[in-house]
Amino acid sequence: MFFRRARGDSLLDLPRIETERLAIAPLERADAAALHRLTDDPAITGAIDFLPDPFTLADAEGLIAGGRHGRDRFLGAWLRDDRTLAGVVGAHLRGEGALEIGYWVGGAARGRGFGAEAVGGVLALLRTRFPRRAILAECRPGNVASWGLLHKLGFRETGTEGHRPGRRQLAWEGG
Repeated sequence: MFFRRARGDSLLDLPRIETERLAIAPLERADAAALHRLTDDPAITGAIDFLPDPFTLADAEGLIAGGRHGRDRFLGAWLRDDRTLAGVVGAHLRGEGALEIGYWVGGAARGRGFGAEAVGGVLALLRTRFPRRAILAECRPGNVASWGLLHKLGFRETGTEGHRPGRRQLAWEGG
């Protein structure tokens, strides 16, 4: 994969990338219906604090529009074979020296390695674009699948509580 350097501290110009099975690109207004279908799932909205339940088309449009200021960006992980939205990876600038990532995977795609593939691809992109920033994630230790995915990708617990209730902070050490 080849990535250009970032212009300033913005996530606005993140490029499309491809992994073995996924095309990963910033979500655009035209993707709102697919985002709504994927995300309006109690297994997703119940696990992610900022997502309302139910997750409406208007919520999807708002989430996508929220990335216009460049501090937050949501990328869709699309199956390359049929262009189905399998998951979402969020990237968020935090202060001067950190980036936070988060993600969710749709029901039909869970347990098939798409989460690790999508997050791994975005981690490589972010490391190249923002080499001096720490990359962080927050996770509930009881979310065994997500906790395991983060550890598999090279995240380690920092020993501090996350900003969201019940979550622990993890830092990416590469992998």
